Formats: sequence, C-alpha cells, structure tokens
Amino acid sequence: MNWIEKIEDNFSLIKKIVFVTGAGISHESGIPTFRGKDGLWRNHDAMKLATIDAFNENPQFVWEWYNERRKNIFESFPNKGHQAIAELQELFDVVVLTQNVDGLHKKAGSRNVYELHGDIITLRCTNCDFIEENFSEFSEFPPKCRCGSILRPNVVWFGESLPQQVWRNSIIHASESDLMIIVGTSLVVSPANTLPLIAKENGSILMEINPEKTEMSAEMDFSIQEKSAKFLPEFVNELKKIKSRK
Repeated sequence: MNWIEKIEDNFSLIKKIVFVTGAGISHESGIPTFRGKDGLWRNHDAMKLATIDAFNENPQFVWEWYNERRKNIFESFPNKGHQAIAELQELFDVVVLTQNVDGLHKKAGSRNVYELHGDIITLRCTNCDFIEENFSEFSEFPPKCRCGSILRPNVVWFGESLPQQVWRNSIIHASESDLMIIVGTSLVVSPANTLPLIAKENGSILMEINPEKTEMSAEMDFSIQEKSAKFLPEFVNELKKIKSRK
C-alpha cells in the first residue's frame, strides 16, 4: 500500500497532523544546514561556537558568527515546503514542532509553531529578565542589554535543556497526532528524536520526507526520498483530492 492509499483509507480518522522539521526544509530557502557538505560547521568546531562555555570564553567571536547567521536569515523567505504546511491548516489541525531557529514557518503563516531550539531573532540578557525581538545587525560585539550585561541569542545551545513548556507541549501534540510527518531532519539530536516514537506508540501514521534515508527511516510507515519544497505541495494537493472524494 502506498502513502496515498493509506491516508485515503484512514482519512476520516486523521484530524491532527504534526510536522517535525529540521534544517533540510530551510536549506531550500538558502539557509545552510549544520551537518551537510555545505553546512555551517564545515569551517568551525561546533563546540567552539554553540555552547555556553564558548560564549563565556569568547562572546565576541560567537556573536560575530551568529550575526552572520542572522543576516542570512533576514534575507531568506519561506519556500514552497513551508507554504504547503501552512496551507494544510485549511484541512486539518496542524502543529509544527521545529528544530529550526529561523522563524520561517511563522513567516509562511503557520499558526501553531513550537520552536524546540529557540529563536535566533530573539535576544535575551545573560543577567536580567530582558527579552526582545531584534532584527538589526550589530556593529559592536557583543551587544549589550540596557542593564549593561551581555545579550545572547535566545537559542538552545549544546548541553542546554529545551524550554520546558515547549517540550511538554511537543510531547502532548506528538501523542495526539494521527499523522506525523518528519521533514528535513535526520533526528539525531535528543530529545527531539523521541517524538516519532511517542507518536507511533499512540497509533500515529509516520511519514518521512528527506532527500536521503536516515537512521529513523526504518521506524517510518512511509519514507519519501525527495526535497520537501517539491513533495509537500504535491502532498497537499493529493489530500485536497482525497477530501473532495469523501
């Protein structure tokens, strides 16, 4: 049975679709991945860039790198994959659990987005409770809070815990999903890699969309080796056809 037949057979039971997305979907918007051949880590040791120890040791160096990432994100736009996910809200209850920090799902119009690893557009103080959205490039490094302390990107670095409320909600949505779609991620990072297992334990259909098979492919009901910007619009169109037949 192919994925179209499976979904058509279960269409009346599919109320909630949960997407788990990673760097691959944003790569098609021109944002480099971390682990690909053109990834952001290719010229740097990740542990010297994205840990609190690295930041405390050399905040200027870390901020210069993050400023380049932010500039790239400011110049990027949602692609057809992001847009297709947002369009699917017309048919189903759609939730996006994303490992990306670029905000492109929200730009595309997705309403229920949980950013597991934070948001690079947002800054927070390393000392006080100050948090703000900031779309500026910085001329001085590191940027300072109004209290005089250093600001940091509001992202989750290696060794840090995910935001507790975001993670609790992600577990709930994964357990409630009728269809979970993994897009553009190999899911090698914990604890996000447990989300498909939670969904599967609760009877969800699992689908993976990646250009290549991953370590999680064996757990999937369907593994589609295509780019998400090509496949997802086709996927949404097929769901609309199925709905019209019901």
